[in-house]
Amino acid sequence: MKLLLKGGRVINPETKFDQVADVLIEDGKVAAIGENLTADGAEVYDASGKVVTPGLIDMHVHFREPGQEAKEDFLSGSSAAVAGGYTTVCTMPNARPAVDDAETVRSLKKRAEDVGKCHIEIIGAVTKNREGKELAELGDMIEAGAVAFSDDGNFDPKAKVLLSAFDYLHTFDKVIINHDEEPSLVEDGVMNEGHNSAMLGMKGRPRVAEDIAVARDILLAEYAGARVHVAHMSTCGATDLVRMAKRKGIRVTAEATPQHMTMTDDCVKLFDSSTKINPPLREKKDNEALIEGLKDGTIDAIVTDHSPHAQEDKDKEYPFAPSGFPGLETAVGVLLTDLVEPGKVDLPTIIEKMTLGPAKILGLDRGRLAEGARADVTVIDPKLVWTVDDKKFYTRGSHSPFVGRELHGKPVLTIVDGKVVMKDGKVY
Repeated sequence: MKLLLKGGRVINPETKFDQVADVLIEDGKVAAIGENLTADGAEVYDASGKVVTPGLIDMHVHFREPGQEAKEDFLSGSSAAVAGGYTTVCTMPNARPAVDDAETVRSLKKRAEDVGKCHIEIIGAVTKNREGKELAELGDMIEAGAVAFSDDGNFDPKAKVLLSAFDYLHTFDKVIINHDEEPSLVEDGVMNEGHNSAMLGMKGRPRVAEDIAVARDILLAEYAGARVHVAHMSTCGATDLVRMAKRKGIRVTAEATPQHMTMTDDCVKLFDSSTKINPPLREKKDNEALIEGLKDGTIDAIVTDHSPHAQEDKDKEYPFAPSGFPGLETAVGVLLTDLVEPGKVDLPTIIEKMTLGPAKILGLDRGRLAEGARADVTVIDPKLVWTVDDKKFYTRGSHSPFVGRELHGKPVLTIVDGKVVMKDGKVY
């Protein structure tokens, strides 16, 4: 199959290429990039006025397999991914049972191959059942294809166990992705601790819980000479800690979500659980710190932390609802509307953090748009105005705080291994 994308703004973060050009895709690879390209028998797609980028990568999603398929599964989750412009996603291990052995990794990889609309990579648990007590089968899971490790949703309180994991994984150059909140400081907390939590009468989760945990993990990684990745960073303090650690040469990377960069705890309402996430929405100064970290390289990746729940679970009063909401289908629109359009962050930076950045962290040969590269490609219409409608979601989750919002910018074409899997909102 030949596909010729004509006249789009082509962005390749790897080489800082950013200009109007044509892209020829043939036999699952990028065959050529240049001006006035032609190809006999090629299907031609008019990309004028649109942005052509490497396929988007989300290194932090929850597809709920095994055991929680009522919330999401690999088919519905990957459909949501390609609808949102993503060609690769990495699913977290906090399933039931936890993804903590090689057999489970292999079965999930087979499942991904059978039903996935995009590439689905598997992240294994650091400890057995994510309990923080005993290391999981790390080496065997690497052999089975796990790309990284995390006890996401849990903070491993025993420094000795985490240090052992760092020592072991250092040999394989694999990264640990940590959910950083000191448990003793966030017990029963449901939103950011501050003025708004006091006014709403809800128990808070203080910033310092994240800052303490990030500081500890950085120090352990430095001691072991290992790699640590801070998941869904949300505070100005944690951002400063990561920035300082990078200056020292410590092997730390970090990610942030669209919601933590664009929303605050002013959005929290007692009878609307859609904004309940962990870590919680913070304050404006935290938004600003994360945005600055995005621009100066402190933050390496933008992720969605896509976390759908069944409606009967999420449709409860704020304190009793589970944390998380679906984000794959809204991420590009939110980022372009709230960060790019107001001039807070330029588009090439956003694209880099959604492609090359996560690819580098995970050691994936993706995230670039160049001749000979795998033809994972996303085309975005930056001027497309649309309203978020949960009834049109491909994900099984519907409780998004962005429902009803008018957004500017949306992926209109997703190509995986040279094959069109989404066009104008329709998933194939």
